[in-house]
Amino acid sequence: MRKLKNSELDRLSVDEYKDIEKTPITVVLDNIRSCNNIGSVFRTSDALLIEKVILCGITATPPNKDIHKTALDAEKSVPWEYFEETEAAILKLQDDGYHVFAVEQVENSISLPDFAPEKEGKLALVFGNEVKGVQQSVVDMCNGAIEIPQYGTKHSFNISVSAGIVLWDLVYKLRSKEED
Repeated sequence: MRKLKNSELDRLSVDEYKDIEKTPITVVLDNIRSCNNIGSVFRTSDALLIEKVILCGITATPPNKDIHKTALDAEKSVPWEYFEETEAAILKLQDDGYHVFAVEQVENSISLPDFAPEKEGKLALVFGNEVKGVQQSVVDMCNGAIEIPQYGTKHSFNISVSAGIVLWDLVYKLRSKEED
């Protein structure tokens, strides 16, 4: 077994990335304080062809050297938008026909393994602050909530880890439906 070289990975150029059909998922970052987490979400979003990242509140925006450190230029390929208030972003997404789900531990949440994204639907996922999570006012506006099952003592993941788990799972489910 031999590790592949970067030149063997058939990576898209930024221009090719911008022209390719995206996964119909938008990521909303609700007051994320760590630029490393923001950059990681951009990088994961690029890898999974996520259509857009929406940055809200105190969430830093590109260009930013600390975002770039973990995004590795994904902040240049993945479209992004900024809203001062997360609630305004949610209203706009819902007006545009998105089903908006908080990724949060709430009453009546849907366990990630049980969540079935609609093949033809547009989906937005809200990931919250590293300490406080998704604001209650934002949770109240969402169409529902998705929860990642956890079994240890902490019952929380870093936001970039949560984004990686949820986005990979949903992209996998959507792509599996395409093959059916």
